[in-house]
Amino acid sequence: MGDRWHVEVDRSVCIGSGMCAGLAPDGFALDSARQSHPRRAETDAAEQILEAAEGCPVEAITITLLGSGEVVFPPEE
Repeated sequence: MGDRWHVEVDRSVCIGSGMCAGLAPDGFALDSARQSHPRRAETDAAEQILEAAEGCPVEAITITLLGSGEVVFPPEE
């Protein structure tokens, strides 16, 4: 069984670029205020979701492992 992720978008940081929705349309959507939100807060680990988080120009997307809370993205420095 693969990893499960918790995906969050910090709407106070999101600038509505739409990069996430473009890279992972099954994972993210923009609302009428052009703010991103995950389509599902809990999801199977997926390369598209990670690519969308990495592509966010303001790093508004956080991905953690369900259960442990270990950070998948953004990487800890």
